[in-house]
Amino acid sequence: MAKQYTKEMIQEKFIEMLNERPLNKITVKDIAEICEINRNTFYYYYTDVYALLSEIFQTELQTVIDEYSDTLSWEESFIVAAKFALENKRAIYHVYNSMRREDVVNYIYNVSGNVMSRYVERVSDGILASSEDKRLIVSFYQCALTEMVVRWIASGMKEHPDTIIRRVGELFDGNIELSLKRSEKLNKN
Repeated sequence: MAKQYTKEMIQEKFIEMLNERPLNKITVKDIAEICEINRNTFYYYYTDVYALLSEIFQTELQTVIDEYSDTLSWEESFIVAAKFALENKRAIYHVYNSMRREDVVNYIYNVSGNVMSRYVERVSDGILASSEDKRLIVSFYQCALTEMVVRWIASGMKEHPDTIIRRVGELFDGNIELSLKRSEKLNKN
């Protein structure tokens, strides 16, 4: 119980610090001081600040997977998944503008992939699309969503992503189902 509390406190304080300053300005010593623990306690849980960052992204991804609702559209699911980024815009911006940019990009890529995989599986129910085509559709939307979010972060996260994601959803409404049906037709030929 105490171990879990300590880990959660380290993660929480680290995120707070990331919302205040760039990643390269945060040290293990800083984290230990703000958590009122010694450095050895930090090292008991994490090898360094980057391992801590990686675990936070993994935990957030697992939260998205656990909380995903099959009744949500991909747009709603993606907006729910973006909750962490919206609540911690400055932290995401600080990590993105550090040497650990790939951690942010990988997190977004994994979230996008998870959301789209589940959505494509749900929409394909009753459609005999090939598994290769399903993977291709998921990959296409995963890459598109990832790049859109990365561009949004790079531009300073000024617009609210709900507006953009909902608009993309309206513009491309039905395309995934149509693509799955095309796959089914192509497989019959």
